[in-house]
Amino acid sequence: MTSEVVSVSSTDNTNLGLLRINGQRLWDSLMELAKIGATPKGGCCRLTLTDLDRQGRDLVIGWGKDAGLAISIDKIGNVFMRRPGRNNALAPIVAGSHIDTQPTGGKFDGNFGVLSALEVVRTLNDHHIETDAPIEVVFWTNEEGSRFVPVMMGSGVFAGIFPLEYAYAATDVDGKTVGDELKKIGYVGSQEPGDHPIGAYFEAHIEQGPILEEKDITIGVVQAVLGIRWYDCVVTGQESHAGPTPMNLRKDAMQVASHIMQEVVAIANRFEHGRGTVGMVQVYPNSRNVVPGTVKFSIDFRNLTDALVDEMDAALTQYVTQLMATTGLDIAITQVSKYQAAPFHPDNKAAVARAADLLGYSRMDIVSGAGHDAVYMSELAPTGMIFIPCKDGISHNEIEYASPEHVTAGANVLLHAMLETARAVA
Repeated sequence: MTSEVVSVSSTDNTNLGLLRINGQRLWDSLMELAKIGATPKGGCCRLTLTDLDRQGRDLVIGWGKDAGLAISIDKIGNVFMRRPGRNNALAPIVAGSHIDTQPTGGKFDGNFGVLSALEVVRTLNDHHIETDAPIEVVFWTNEEGSRFVPVMMGSGVFAGIFPLEYAYAATDVDGKTVGDELKKIGYVGSQEPGDHPIGAYFEAHIEQGPILEEKDITIGVVQAVLGIRWYDCVVTGQESHAGPTPMNLRKDAMQVASHIMQEVVAIANRFEHGRGTVGMVQVYPNSRNVVPGTVKFSIDFRNLTDALVDEMDAALTQYVTQLMATTGLDIAITQVSKYQAAPFHPDNKAAVARAADLLGYSRMDIVSGAGHDAVYMSELAPTGMIFIPCKDGISHNEIEYASPEHVTAGANVLLHAMLETARAVA
């Protein structure tokens, strides 16, 4: 892997267009961080607020200090690393993600976003480039939610989505609290969450899906994170013996539930960005020779806007109402969770697209079906995301992989999108 290094001046726009990050340095940083919590299959287990998380935090902060960045930490443990600008009264242009992982996580999810932002700073330092606005690297606490819920905890507290004390009280399976574990690893900062201005926010990330790789596209210009609705559906029939009970006299909850499950998929297929999933099913009494009396299952709907998710919701309600009338069985659907769609700012999307074009990378518009810290940041400041391909679309898995070339490309796009935005603020 090679990395083009060009000497540029902060006042020479032509030369700035030739600026590139140091791809080898970025890759080496990713591999070094991945050693903390490394797993036998080549992945990473660095659960939030564990000693391994502390080691990862210490390493990244050490790199930030080496790059001359000023460190601040808020009370939920979000870490901000600041490079000053020519006008420090301006709100900083911020980029980052998270460094906590799933129990069987990979080297790139979240980590790529943090370390590519750090590489942007290192590159600007290498070439003595100033920006009008300050630039900051951030990593957020407990994005994954694999040890404590809710997910995206640090950015959620920062954005005022839920209170700090609510987050502190969250417990893991052993009854340990976020508040106590933050203290244990020494990352309870003094800054109030949210008392930190953000002029614009960018997040670089592996796609975690197969689209870019399948289409052989290098850069995904993320348009939005899909809105999500989760439901529990309970179909109540009557259990009876599988032999003596004729088909026309059965109150088979499983057969009715299966029709709803198929309709969930059919509804999703009516929309370009629709997603419909049944991922969890519980059958009672769950016996081989008993007609099921009760079936409980999950429904996951996603779409590009909240209005489109509303349409999917209405279609499901209409179908279930008709199904109850024809079958006589009781069907109860309860919404258990809701995440609003997060459309990204036109200026940020345009900056990402222009950067990809400047650098000669293939690009396409894409949506994110997974949540990211950028969701909550989009409620506070103009926000954009950059996707790069990951092998076979696999993530949250020890075999998760992104190529050095794609890692370098994504960081180069982040560099130029941030540079344009930081200079344009004045």
